[in-house]
Amino acid sequence: MGTILLLNGPNLNRLGKREPEVYGHETLGDIEYKVKTHAKALGYELECLQSNHEGDLVDALHKAEDEGIAGVIMNPGAYTHYSYAIRDSIAGISVPVVEIHISNIHAREEFRHTSVLAPVTAGQILGFGSNGYLLALQALDFILRGEK
Repeated sequence: MGTILLLNGPNLNRLGKREPEVYGHETLGDIEYKVKTHAKALGYELECLQSNHEGDLVDALHKAEDEGIAGVIMNPGAYTHYSYAIRDSIAGISVPVVEIHISNIHAREEFRHTSVLAPVTAGQILGFGSNGYLLALQALDFILRGEK
């Protein structure tokens, strides 16, 4: 069916250590393994990238378009709330992007309530812990199969 890109932004490399009461005890490696397993069962390959650098994420989105990636699951971390560079990158590609957040950003500090990316993504999954990544994969599969 193609390749899906899983992008994780700043501080997500600290999962399992950083605020486990908010983000849980699973590491990013644990989550990537779980998503890869489910992606394979759906017929997709999964590529993973985590970066604490905005430009790396922008480059990865451009590369997704240029290399024919089927879709993107992205947890942009704090860039959610202010990165117009990532927003414009998503708007400038035809690859569907599903935004994922482990926590419910609307139930947290007020500055987290707004996603500048939401208007240009295919949709958002938030508040379901690490299982949100699997829900994002399922949503992306629906989109790619034309079932949205």
